[in-house]
Amino acid sequence: MASGVFKGFPPECIKFYAGLKKNNEKRWFDAHRQDFDDHVMDPARGFVAEMGRRLGKIAPRVQADPRVNRSLFRIHRDTRFSKDKTPYKTNLAIWLWEGPGARMECSGYYFHLEPPNLMLGVGIYMFPKDLLDEYRQAVVHDKYGKALRRAIARCEKLAGCKIGGKHYKRVPRGFDPEHSNTEYLMYNGLYAGVETKIPKLIHSPKIIDYCNSRFKDMAPLHKWLLGLTERAAR
Repeated sequence: MASGVFKGFPPECIKFYAGLKKNNEKRWFDAHRQDFDDHVMDPARGFVAEMGRRLGKIAPRVQADPRVNRSLFRIHRDTRFSKDKTPYKTNLAIWLWEGPGARMECSGYYFHLEPPNLMLGVGIYMFPKDLLDEYRQAVVHDKYGKALRRAIARCEKLAGCKIGGKHYKRVPRGFDPEHSNTEYLMYNGLYAGVETKIPKLIHSPKIIDYCNSRFKDMAPLHKWLLGLTERAAR
């Protein structure tokens, strides 16, 4: 942003995505490219910088990189293997991550703006295979398994917070189906999230406070996953 100060996402940002949802085609996007640059990307870069500074207090090594394919997800969809050939994503997705691995193999903090809703989350959407094995061992570990339950319980105190990542219908082979943490053995990713209607604060710098408060409530799960990735990297 020209001033270097995050002022919130302008109404034109919401308007852009509402229009894109109705006109998901290259001709419309090209005609509104300047709106995308000025009202979506510029404030998004400011958000990444300010949110990174704020999260640094609870996640000291958080990566807040305001480039596309780093903290900012690209708007173009990968349609190669999809029946849906619409070219653009109708959401603004922002990712601030922490840990020793590749960006999408770390736990982090996620911002997802898709009018009329805003979703905030923490965690790892899908474990890479080597980390999945490490995760399962941690789930049934006496110390780490108890810590996982405490972290999830803390997240669930946030109104509307849901835990996601369950994928399998059966307990993996070699694990006790009667274990107290059996439920989490059937996950191939682990994350917490809360979705609401877009708050009016979205147009104000106070959206940083709003996000930070909810990220702090979900931080125990992020910290548990951060420990997992750090142990796996040793």
